[in-house]
Amino acid sequence: MHLKHLRTLLSPQDGAAKVTCMAWSQNNAKFAVCTVDRVVLLYDEHGERRDKFSTKPADMKYGRKSYMVKGMAFSPDSTKIAIGQTDNIIYVYKIGEDWGDKKVICNKFIQTSAVTCLQWPAEYIIVFGLAEGKVRLANTKTNKSSTIYGTESYVVSLTTNCSGKGILSGHADGTIVRYFFDDEGSGESQGKLVNHPCPPYALAWATNSIVAAGCDRKIVAYGKEGHMLQTFDYSRDPQEREFTTAVSSPGGQSVVLGSYDRLRVFNWIPRRSIWEEAKPKEITNLYTITALAWKRDGSRLCVGTLCGGVEQFDCCLRRSIYKNKFELTYVGPSQVIVKNLSSGTRVVLKSHYGYEVEEVKILGKERYLVAHTSETLLLGDLNTNRLSEIAWQGSGGNEKYFFENENVCMIFNAGELTLVEYGNNDTLGSVRTEFMNPHLISVRINERCQRGTEDNKKLAYLIDIKTIAIVDLIGGYNIGTVSHESRVDWLELNETGHKLLFRDRKLRLHLYDIESCSKTMILNFCSYMQWVPGSDVLVAQNRNSLCVWYNIEAPERVTMFTIRGDVIGLERGGGKTEVMVMEGVTTVAYTLDEGLIEFGTAIDDGNYIRATAFLETLEMTPETEAMWKTLSKLALEARQLHIAERCFSALGQVAKARFLHETNEIADQVSREYGGEGTDFYQVRARLAMLEKNYKLAEMIFLEQNAVEEAMGMYQELHRWDECIAVAEAKGHPALEKLRRSYYQWLMDTQQEERAGELQESQGDGLAAISLYLKAGLPAKAARLVLTREELLANTELVEHITAALIKGELYERAGDLFEKIHNPQKALECYRKGNAFMKAVELARLAFPVEVVKLEEAWGDHLVQQKQLDAAINHYIEARCSIKAIEAALGARQWKKAIYILDLQDRNTASKYYPLVAQHYASLQEYEIAEELYTKGDRTKDAIDMYTQAGRWEQAHKLAMKCMRPEDVSVLYITQAQEMEKQGKYREAERLYVTVQEPDLAITMYKKHKLYDDMIRLVGKHHPDLLSDTHLHLGKELEAEGRLQEAEYHYLEAQEWKATVNMYRASGLWEEAYRVARTQGGANAHKHVAYLWAKSLGGEAAVRLLNKLGLLEAAVDHAADNCSFEFAFELSRLALKHKTPEVHLKYAMFLEDEGKFEEAEAEFIRAGKPKEAVLMFVHNQDWEAAQRVAEAHDPDSVAEVLVGQARGALEEKDFQKAEGLLLRAQRPGLALNYYKEAGLWSDALRICKDYVPSQLEALQEEYEREATKKGARGVEGFVEQARHWEQAGEYSRAVDCYLKVRDSGNSGLAEKCWMKAAELSIKFLPPQRNMEVVLAVGPQLIGIGKHSAAAELYLNLDLVKEAIDAFIEGEEWNKAKRVAKELDPRYEDYVDQHYKEFLKNQGKVDSLVGVDVIAALDLYVEQGQWDKCIETATKQNYKILHKYVALYATHLIREGSSAQALALYVQHGAPANPQNFNIYKRIFTDMVSSPGTNCAEAYHSWADLRDVLFNLCENLVKSSEANSPAHEEFKTMLLIAHYYATRSAAQSVKQLETVAARLSVSLLRHTQLLPVDKAFYEAGIAAKAVGWDNMAFIFLNRFLDLTDAIEEGTLDGLDHSDFQDTDIPFEVPLPAKQHVPEAEREEVRDWVLTVSMDQRLEQVLPRDERGAYEASLVAASTGVRALPCLITGYPILRNKIEFKRPGKAANKDNWNKFLMAIKTSHSPVCQDVLKFISQWCGGLPSTSFSFQ
Repeated sequence: MHLKHLRTLLSPQDGAAKVTCMAWSQNNAKFAVCTVDRVVLLYDEHGERRDKFSTKPADMKYGRKSYMVKGMAFSPDSTKIAIGQTDNIIYVYKIGEDWGDKKVICNKFIQTSAVTCLQWPAEYIIVFGLAEGKVRLANTKTNKSSTIYGTESYVVSLTTNCSGKGILSGHADGTIVRYFFDDEGSGESQGKLVNHPCPPYALAWATNSIVAAGCDRKIVAYGKEGHMLQTFDYSRDPQEREFTTAVSSPGGQSVVLGSYDRLRVFNWIPRRSIWEEAKPKEITNLYTITALAWKRDGSRLCVGTLCGGVEQFDCCLRRSIYKNKFELTYVGPSQVIVKNLSSGTRVVLKSHYGYEVEEVKILGKERYLVAHTSETLLLGDLNTNRLSEIAWQGSGGNEKYFFENENVCMIFNAGELTLVEYGNNDTLGSVRTEFMNPHLISVRINERCQRGTEDNKKLAYLIDIKTIAIVDLIGGYNIGTVSHESRVDWLELNETGHKLLFRDRKLRLHLYDIESCSKTMILNFCSYMQWVPGSDVLVAQNRNSLCVWYNIEAPERVTMFTIRGDVIGLERGGGKTEVMVMEGVTTVAYTLDEGLIEFGTAIDDGNYIRATAFLETLEMTPETEAMWKTLSKLALEARQLHIAERCFSALGQVAKARFLHETNEIADQVSREYGGEGTDFYQVRARLAMLEKNYKLAEMIFLEQNAVEEAMGMYQELHRWDECIAVAEAKGHPALEKLRRSYYQWLMDTQQEERAGELQESQGDGLAAISLYLKAGLPAKAARLVLTREELLANTELVEHITAALIKGELYERAGDLFEKIHNPQKALECYRKGNAFMKAVELARLAFPVEVVKLEEAWGDHLVQQKQLDAAINHYIEARCSIKAIEAALGARQWKKAIYILDLQDRNTASKYYPLVAQHYASLQEYEIAEELYTKGDRTKDAIDMYTQAGRWEQAHKLAMKCMRPEDVSVLYITQAQEMEKQGKYREAERLYVTVQEPDLAITMYKKHKLYDDMIRLVGKHHPDLLSDTHLHLGKELEAEGRLQEAEYHYLEAQEWKATVNMYRASGLWEEAYRVARTQGGANAHKHVAYLWAKSLGGEAAVRLLNKLGLLEAAVDHAADNCSFEFAFELSRLALKHKTPEVHLKYAMFLEDEGKFEEAEAEFIRAGKPKEAVLMFVHNQDWEAAQRVAEAHDPDSVAEVLVGQARGALEEKDFQKAEGLLLRAQRPGLALNYYKEAGLWSDALRICKDYVPSQLEALQEEYEREATKKGARGVEGFVEQARHWEQAGEYSRAVDCYLKVRDSGNSGLAEKCWMKAAELSIKFLPPQRNMEVVLAVGPQLIGIGKHSAAAELYLNLDLVKEAIDAFIEGEEWNKAKRVAKELDPRYEDYVDQHYKEFLKNQGKVDSLVGVDVIAALDLYVEQGQWDKCIETATKQNYKILHKYVALYATHLIREGSSAQALALYVQHGAPANPQNFNIYKRIFTDMVSSPGTNCAEAYHSWADLRDVLFNLCENLVKSSEANSPAHEEFKTMLLIAHYYATRSAAQSVKQLETVAARLSVSLLRHTQLLPVDKAFYEAGIAAKAVGWDNMAFIFLNRFLDLTDAIEEGTLDGLDHSDFQDTDIPFEVPLPAKQHVPEAEREEVRDWVLTVSMDQRLEQVLPRDERGAYEASLVAASTGVRALPCLITGYPILRNKIEFKRPGKAANKDNWNKFLMAIKTSHSPVCQDVLKFISQWCGGLPSTSFSFQ
């Protein structure tokens, strides 16, 4: 932020006269300063003083100098100023909107102590601090004040946040307190925030932190929750004084603090989240700054001083000029002032969220603002100053903005349209559309106010090219979808959003009513359409007609004018609306009827007085009449009765007008007498109901007010006596009888005998009623009454009188009814027949005269035919068996299907003449198949063929003709017909006929004869595609011959003969056409060739001009030269392209060279300036003399090349001496050198090199050596020979290099000797470093050829122990490697061992590896899956190693599903108490108890193994650290379970122990936490069932079925536990993942349980013992005492207990003896094994083992 001094508003005085406070108004238009004299000075925004007023004390008796002004603030509407004073009062002055308005006090708030500071953050709310420490709130609306919060310390400062919804107060004790009216969702805390080190007189609340300062000369920035962010310490600066005041910029991004002669400016850096100090503003002699005020738009800062001066500063970060029309002033990172340089208007653009404004653009005819921040988008209307900020994620600047609508900005990006209403900070709506065109989107935002509608915001847009969606933008829902059959190219809503106008591509204009969802096409061929602004009037153009719809509710009523041009726009203003029409070059205005336009607007706005005024100015026309009617209806609905009266008067409805006039008088009188709306008076409401003919409502309104007389009077006035009498009856009116008599007399007086008769009938006087009916000439009513009353029927005279009257009146049906009632069927039938009451006649005849029924049906049919009811007559004719009449009736009634049905039932002769009539109908409907069938049935096949022919359905006609005609006749018929059509010019029809009879060639000939070549070509392509190209070519030649070149061109090109086309145009001299065809149809250079020929035909200057025009001059020269037209080429280059002449000479020379004319070619080469080419020509032809001559004469540089070329020739002839001489003459010894090398003549090469190129000698020698090496053995011998030479010469280094160059190329012995020799020489004669290099080079070479020992010896000569060992290892000489490591460097012994192990592993020599590293060997066995070998080897190791691999093997077996083998492993090797093995033991146990087929005697050994392993484990656990741990207890339980299973299997092998086995199965149920619960209950139930314990079996198996269902459902929540209450069977058990019992066995159990439950012979209760508890439960439910389980049965031991030595182990004596007896009698080995285990487990058997007492 930069501060720049602008002006001094108030000059300082010589002494202390401080400015106490200052304030800017919210609208930036006013600035107030309060001086030490308690006078408020008012300035405008330009700094001009415009007004002032004096403040007043709370009490005048203390004088005007008894107080100081401590706080001042403008109201949010900028029309009031609040003044806080030290005499305990706040005054609110109303200063008005204009300068000079009278200043009046409108509020005052008396306080208990001095006001020290003041803010006005929101409407009606003033916040201020007091000297006593309170912060209070004053409400200007209620004129009351209240305390927000209180402290014990003087309030020194008060400020608000940027939004004005939070306040911050600083106190004398350093406390800073925060309070929110609305935390705006920030969640920040309230109350005491921080304790500043000194009183924070300078306090500012910025966007991201709080800045406080005071007399300690330190500025501290605090975070949102009071933690210290930054400190700026100026206490050591001798120039700095205390800070007296602070102010934050309106955007909260900058803070200015005032001290002595200085303003310090701090700016918030968002990217680093820190405050950064700008350069301070220092002004000498400014003295202490006492007040600061920042203009709301951020552009100005005013400073008040101790001496009474007020200085104004300009504030900005930067300025820029936009398009020389706007000035952009960045007053903060998030705030920009946009100023129009021409008008001076300003708009403040600000991010409400504090984001930095990155870019500002002014778009849309320089009216609309668009600015981006990192997270939001800012939009604004410069004309209306409406600004918006919406959340917007950057999309790479791909957005497109549309400003066609003044109320809303449309933003289009990536197929999404977003609408933003100016002045609203939320997006108005967002929709997906691909059609972003202002003509295809219509938005209406509150453009016209309507009755009962506050907000009206609608959008219409295209979903796809044929579908329009209409959206209510307030609710965000779709209110209409218009699907159209054609593409929509324009749409627009009317201003109220109730009507949608759209046009399709066929220029049809449609109107869609959104409320009724109805679509109407209102105009064809519409070229212009527009709603008249401010109304619902529509203007459109149809060709030369201007169409105007003044009342869009009646779209059929349109006013039309004839115009002679195109409508270009609408102009409305000055009380008239004009349609602008462009007629030629002039614009003509057609004026519309403004009154009709205004009427609709007034109606929509609800301004009926205005609408009436409009209509009164119009003449009465049908349109005006419709408007009067509309207004009358709306006025009545709105109860504007005077207007309604005027409407009915205008419409000539005098009665309604008079009635409303009387009603208005009543309303006006009531309004005058009682006040209020007279239309609410009951008489007025009743009369309005009467006007709408709603008499019941009027009656209800009268009766609600108990106005019975008025209700009766209403009905009497309307002569509605019945309703009047009904009211009198309902209300018990005393004049009821009189009213009835009066009514009857009135009826008789007015000769209403019918109504009088009805009255008598209702009163029960039938005879009188009949008399009156007959008198009234209503015998039918008399007959009806007689028919309903038996006593009247008995009066024969009366009945005859009535029947005579009925017959006289020709009421035969009613007379028939009466005759039938008095049992006279003959006369009844006659009457019915005369009266054509055939239904009753038939019914009567069926009962009384059955013979007459058929005749009556026919007569009935005839009657219906006379009545033109042919459809109804059909069935009656069928009933009467009159088939012909039925057919004719069906045909007459156009009941074709019925006619066919009836015809199908008739004989062929009868039906044949009618079938063609029906067939003609179906033919007219184009249902030709049905018509064909009918024609065929009627023997009119020819007519069917004609029908198909006329319909152009030749294939069907042909198919039908082929059925009934000979093929040759069909062909003749069709060809004849085709020839007729050809004569009539119906060539397509003729073609179809020809093709139908397989004669396409005739059609082709026809088209050719008539020169209809397109159709001819079409048919050839279809029927003779192989001849298509030839046909095109033939037609092309014919047309060319006829001079029809354009048409010929088409056919040539279709035949892909563009060259023929070009030749045709060339032959005709039409070079331009030829060029065009070549350019478009030929290859890349075809047009150039034609242009060249064209130019050549012209010649001279004309050719040059043409080629220049075509841009092909150079190309033409090149083409001429390339095509050997050298004369033309020279002519063109001479005339226009002189620089091309040498090039032409060159090409001519090359041409001559090719022709063998070398002398002429030489001359042309020289003319072309290319003598070297002539030299090369002669060299190529080996004419060395000529070459030498030309070179010496014209190109001396080429002399050497000639000599070289001559030398090359000599070399080819193997004349090396001559070649060498020539090359040396050419000064090219290097070339001679290369030639000798290529020839392998190394001696000569070395000689030349030594003599002429000595610098390359060494390189040549090296090359020679490389070449020698490549040549293999011969080269090796050379190296050896050379090395020996060097050795003899004492050049040991070179000798070594030669030896090292020897490579193993098949002679490894020689290579080894050379390398060893190199090593020997290096060791003896070379320095140590070189010696080391040679050995390190030779060693790997020796190893490479398998000489590991030799390499190792070399390494050992230089003490390279590691390398020697590696050589031995690589040679697999392990003993030597170990010996070297042991003797020379023991550090490498492990290294050798490790590599030896790896070797053995890789070679799979595990047996050898055992002796080296048993663990590695065992791991290798595991990897190879040799488990038996692994365990066998591990057995020989210690116990720990063994059980590591036993555990690995067991884990492997379990994964493979072989838990039994894993168990056998632990049976063999024991079960150690390793916690790592616990999961294995548990998994083996789980797999065993879950496995099928184990509930049998044969499974004993498996259970015994499991038992023994678990016993072994438990014994080991007792001795380990895991003794008595939860795991130990769990394994003890598993051991008990395994014992039960083993004992059960043993018992199952002995018949007399069946009950013991059953008891064990039952006992296992208490351990279902560890067992599969469904399997346990199944086994217990089956065991109980087997021994006859049906109750228990039923309960257990029923539980089993519940569990299987629970497993299917995946939850145990639905189980009923009532059967197992007070037992030790657990409820909370694991749910098995699968069923453990097969489906068949489950079904058997289900059938048994169902059978037992149906018998109802079992009691569903578990057996109980003497404890009263379930017999198998260890715990007694009543006492909670737990009994020991029997080791034999698992049942509780209640008495006769046998105890064992081990505590907690016992058996029931009876069960024990039974078990011993069974062993004794059966000698069962498995039972003996159980006994042996019990002895082992329980510390021996009891002494009473064989006691049977």
